[in-house]
Amino acid sequence: MNIVAFERAKQGTGASRRLRNSGRAPGIIYGGATEAQTIELDHNTLWHALKKEAFHSSVLEMDVAGTVSKVVLRDVQYHPYKQQVLHIDFQRVDDKTKLHLKVPLHFVGAEESPAVKADKCTVNHVMNEINVSCMPSDLPEFITVDLSGIKKGTSLHLQDVALPKGATLVTHGSDKNPVVVAVVAPVVVVEVAAVEAAPAKGKGKKK
Repeated sequence: MNIVAFERAKQGTGASRRLRNSGRAPGIIYGGATEAQTIELDHNTLWHALKKEAFHSSVLEMDVAGTVSKVVLRDVQYHPYKQQVLHIDFQRVDDKTKLHLKVPLHFVGAEESPAVKADKCTVNHVMNEINVSCMPSDLPEFITVDLSGIKKGTSLHLQDVALPKGATLVTHGSDKNPVVVAVVAPVVVVEVAAVEAAPAKGKGKKK
């Protein structure tokens, strides 16, 4: 994907506020041998680009004043209630250096699986993206997870996800193999027949 940015001369809170009011979004490009560069982007173009999944998980070609660099999106700060990007960060990509990036998961085949088709289970997606490490040329836009063979009483773990060539998993924390997909059995409703209670006997009056 291609994106056009412009050099940003003025910095600071006031300058950024004026920039946003003019329909631009402030940002920065960092990493590599080159110094960090402050940039600005057309806000509407950026807003629509951010809605595309590939914008978050692909190597982008950024044109700044005629110089094209390969970058990846690293961070976006949104306004708490307005549809507005407050700031955006990009990292330069080196063809010889591995990337650590989150890649979305696309689940297919669940409706045809024994768990859903035969046993009427519900398939819950516990994770919708995973961290991978790979060279920029091997970065997948998404990873397809085939659920057509999943069965009742089972779950799919991180180590079960088939990764594309050149990509390896990056895990954090003590759990190195968390659940990605959980199969939930259908709730069985047992109808209990109503039992008529015997009428209570009235107590005799004391004389």
